[in-house]
This record gives sequence, structure tokens and C-alpha cells, in this order.
Amino acid sequence: MLKKFTSLFPLWAVLLSAVAYLYPEYFAPHNNLIVPFLSLIMLGMGVTLSVDSFLEVLKRPHVVLLGTLMQYTLMPLAAWAVSIALNLPADLMAGVILLGCCPGGTASNVICYLAKGDVALSIVLTSVSTMIAFLATPFLTWLFIGQTVEVDVTGMLVSVINIVVLPVALGLAINYFFESRIKAVRDVFPAISAAAIVIIIAIIIGTNSENLEQSGPLVLLAVILHNGLGLAGGYGAAKALKFSEKEARTIAIEVGMQNSGLSVALAIKHFTAAAALPGAIFSIWHNLSGAFLAGHWSKETEFDRDKHEIS
Repeated sequence: MLKKFTSLFPLWAVLLSAVAYLYPEYFAPHNNLIVPFLSLIMLGMGVTLSVDSFLEVLKRPHVVLLGTLMQYTLMPLAAWAVSIALNLPADLMAGVILLGCCPGGTASNVICYLAKGDVALSIVLTSVSTMIAFLATPFLTWLFIGQTVEVDVTGMLVSVINIVVLPVALGLAINYFFESRIKAVRDVFPAISAAAIVIIIAIIIGTNSENLEQSGPLVLLAVILHNGLGLAGGYGAAKALKFSEKEARTIAIEVGMQNSGLSVALAIKHFTAAAALPGAIFSIWHNLSGAFLAGHWSKETEFDRDKHEIS
């Protein structure tokens, strides 16, 4: 039942977003919940990881290096190019670029599993990009929008450490020292994370209900283009370097799916409510596009397996 609830995350996000848009007064006043909820999500991610998953890095460093490099080169560049091409206002541009400078999203691990990708590699890529985000995200954000919008690099660095690094490290420690005790409830954490991110999205939609009428379609277009460039670029680069199909799918998903919750929290704290809008819309869209892509790749894998068995 919990897995079913988690797998239907995009549906819950769309439904609650619609409610928040129609009744913003019930969600907009609760901006103060965004950071604690995101920290809870990061704690859950840490609990579901193990030290062994990080040791996977030693086995395929070249694959992890490519995925991480593309995460922090292609996605910021794509965000900047899309913002310029669409001539986005300064606050929306800040939001899109901040989104592009964030690490991979935790939902990518689920999408990777559904797409018949390499789940172990997906977890490692998400973990590595998350753990270096405390340096990469503030620096890249300043690099790409520092000339347009004032960026508090030090404040953002401290925020990422508090919101991401410390909760993930705490989760890893809990998993390491109390693995046998929490084994029975580990499946609860993805469902909690899904519920938390749905609430975060609803709060942002409620806060930006007036901006959505004017900027919603433009932001959605920016998000679709950004996500599409990440998915296509990750897959294309991996294939060009002769990586396996499973590795290519995994890198595509990891690069294309951002930690939009982090971008929302940082935008609210360091920019404006409008700057959080791209992250909120991305939270919904990248799960929908990821689920569609996973379905396509899953069917493709089954077709190839059947064809192989017949031959």
C-alpha cells in the first residue's frame, strides 16, 4: 500500500496543487514548513542508503564521474540557455538557474528502477551529487546569475549543509548503527518523502497562485525544455562514450531529474517566492516525464527479452 501511494506521487502532486491554486489561503501562510519538510526528506534518503552503496563508486568511477560532471555542467548551462532564450524575468531566471545548479533528485532512484536501469548506480550518483552540493550549488548559482541577481553564496552554502548534508549524514548514521531495528519500517520513508514533497509543492503553488496566471505557462515551458535537455543530453553522452544501455538510461534519469525541493527551499530563503515557482512545477513535471520514459524503456526491455527468447 505504501509503495502504491509513493508510485502515484505525480497524481497526488497534481491534485493537491489544484487545490492549493483554488484555495491558496490554506497553504500560502505555511512557508515556514518548507525547510523542515525538505530536511525530513533528506533524512529519509540517508536512512535508505548504506555505506556499501558509496563503495560502489570505487567499482565504476568513470561512470560516476560522467554522471556527476553532467549534473553540474549540462543542467546549469541548459537552465541558463533556456532562461535567455525565453527572456525570463530576473526572479524566474534565478529560480530556473538555481534549479539547474541543484543535485539529482531522490525520485530518480524510483524512476530508474521502473526504467530497468542500474539502481545501485542511481543511488550512488544521487548520493555523490547531493554530498558535493554544499559547494557546487552555491558556487554555480553565483557563477551563472551573480551578474543579474545578488547571490548570498555563504548563506546558501550554510543552508545546503543544514538542509541536505547534516540530515543525510544523520540518516546514514541511523542506518549504520540501527539497521536491524529500522529494517521493518524502512519502506515508510519513501512514502513520507513523497507526502512531504507534495505538501511543499502545494505551499509554493498557493504562495504563487496570482503569479501562475501570468507566468505559469512560461515557467512550464522552461521546465519542460530544461528537463528534456537533461534527459537527452545524459543519454546521448553516455551512448557516445559506449556505456551500456542500463548505464545510459541511469545517467539520463539522474541528470534530467533535479532535487527540486532543495531549489524551492533555497529560493524561498535567498531569493523570492516567484523564484521558487520553477522548482515547484519541476517537481510535478519531471516525475511525469520520468514515469513516461520509464514505461517506454521498460516495455522496450521486455520486447527485447521476448525477441531474444524467440530467436
